Amino acid sequence: MDNTNFENSWGNQTRAESYAKLEFPNTYYLAYRDLPEIISSHVKGDRAIDFGCGTGRSTRFLKRLGFSVTGIDISADMLANALMSDEGGDYRLVTNGKYSHLGNGSFDLVQAIFTFDNIPGWENRTAILTGLRDLLKPDGKIIMLDSTPELYTNEWASFSTKDFPENWEAVTGSIVRDIMLDVDDRRPVEDIFWTVEDYHKLFSDAGLTLEATYKPLGNKDEPFEWKSEFSIAPWMIFVLGKSV
Repeated sequence: MDNTNFENSWGNQTRAESYAKLEFPNTYYLAYRDLPEIISSHVKGDRAIDFGCGTGRSTRFLKRLGFSVTGIDISADMLANALMSDEGGDYRLVTNGKYSHLGNGSFDLVQAIFTFDNIPGWENRTAILTGLRDLLKPDGKIIMLDSTPELYTNEWASFSTKDFPENWEAVTGSIVRDIMLDVDDRRPVEDIFWTVEDYHKLFSDAGLTLEATYKPLGNKDEPFEWKSEFSIAPWMIFVLGKSV
């Protein structure tokens, strides 16, 4: 089901400021650890869109990889924090699904890190993905990173879900909750649950082909106190191309 009452937990100034201080600690390290190799294996060219850039963490990451990148987001508070951390950066406020003014067919990469965890509705998601697809060059790629369904029913170095047993009953479109342990603000964060099977259907509906899926696990030689990360992937990384 689609939950039309969902409110993005990061859509206010207090949360934006809290999130802006976060870089790549603990479980978040696994989200970014393998991305340079994944991107270099699948992406040709250096023009990129960072969709749902938030406070610019993921945009700065792409810039360090050598991309000419434009960060886009629907939150003015997030973008204000992004510009404070990256004064020379290109950050733009957008409306969901309306990106053609950025240049359809102009980009080698559209990156979406954690953004679809916070987007409700089949139609809304499909429209957004279709708009992002249109930005790609013929051989361009969307690289999307989001939470696995298992993130909401296990304990992690960066998250706790034990206070939310209702997460176990979640279906696509349900609101799920966790507590972030790496920020001072310990109010529950709300996400939108989505199964892997329904992600695949979403990609097809948006005219995209799934080319690869990655699920990074923690290693014993890494300097973090892993919990579930050794055996259960908290993140899934999809590589998508335009359907022919």
